[in-house]
Amino acid sequence: MRATAEKSRPSLFWFLAVFVVPFVSVLAKIRIRGAERMPRTGAFVLAPNHYSEFDPLIVAVAVWRLGRAPRFMAKESLFRVPVLGWALRGTGMIPVARASSAAAAKQTLQQSRELVEHGRGVIVYPEGTLTRDPDLWPMRGKSGAVRLALAGEIPLIPMAQWGTQKIMGRYQKGLSLWPLRKKVDVLIGDPVDLSDLYGRAGESAALTEANERLMGAITALLEELRGEKAPAQRWNPAEHGQKETGRLDS
Repeated sequence: MRATAEKSRPSLFWFLAVFVVPFVSVLAKIRIRGAERMPRTGAFVLAPNHYSEFDPLIVAVAVWRLGRAPRFMAKESLFRVPVLGWALRGTGMIPVARASSAAAAKQTLQQSRELVEHGRGVIVYPEGTLTRDPDLWPMRGKSGAVRLALAGEIPLIPMAQWGTQKIMGRYQKGLSLWPLRKKVDVLIGDPVDLSDLYGRAGESAALTEANERLMGAITALLEELRGEKAPAQRWNPAEHGQKETGRLDS
């Protein structure tokens, strides 16, 4: 695809891509479908499924290939780490702080405004951590992705990827290197319609409804990639006595 202005403009992403893209390309043969659904300009919130510690690299390379800069949400504490913090700030990653609901709402509104003002996208894992579902289906979502989308009326794009588990399974230590170039399918969906919920970003009911629409869209995409139906009930760690920990708890 023809490079967007965001990708063609010199940035720290160029330096990172020199190392990350070849590394991932040795391990994965990424096939992207639905590329036309990725906004070429302007703000967006991209919400993928998450079942492997390696899949952020798959998603980042896919987004880069589509002409956009792959910015993620990251824990605020990481921004204080020497060198890493500089890289996160230099690439425009978005910090997430554990704070009171009022402070979190204010932070979300500010982040949404900045995304719109600079025409940037952000990748947010709505599950907040690796799925706990035994068969790797998306589990219950959290509110981080939909909060951002609703606060700024930003397009919310669902994404599913499948095949990364052959490179690095859930909780696996180390990579499965052989055979090289394992097939990974990426499918991008149509934006989730939240127009009837705009202006209600602070309402619990609106967030719950938006989350259900988003997780339903991601699950449907994954069903298409896997060629099978997901369980009728989404996995809820709280109902199975599992502690939810991970990179995002918003």
